[in-house]
Amino acid sequence: MGDATTSARLLAHALSQPGAWVDHPWEGHTVAKVGPKIFAFVDEASIGVKCGRGRADADEWLDLFPGDASGMAYIGRDGWNTLRVAGSIPLEDLIDAIDTSYEAVVSRLPRSQRPATG
Repeated sequence: MGDATTSARLLAHALSQPGAWVDHPWEGHTVAKVGPKIFAFVDEASIGVKCGRGRADADEWLDLFPGDASGMAYIGRDGWNTLRVAGSIPLEDLIDAIDTSYEAVVSRLPRSQRPATG
């Protein structure tokens, strides 16, 4: 079982990114998007984030946090991992993972869909 307070904090952090907004594309699933693209899946037990350009980059998380990091179903081959919220991964690392995922997704958006930066 995860930690609802920590998950709420992680979702709030994701939504604090420029142009971020919350969506519920599937029943019972909350995601943070920038433009039309998801950059974080957030639930009480875990977050799903882009951790690298591909599986090899994302596997570093699996090596560092065995049992608390895994490749995401369907999109794991593209560098997406599931990171357990109430496990051994420090909160600061989860926040950094959200930031990294956001930056990776924004960098691949067409300029017209990127959020304005101050």
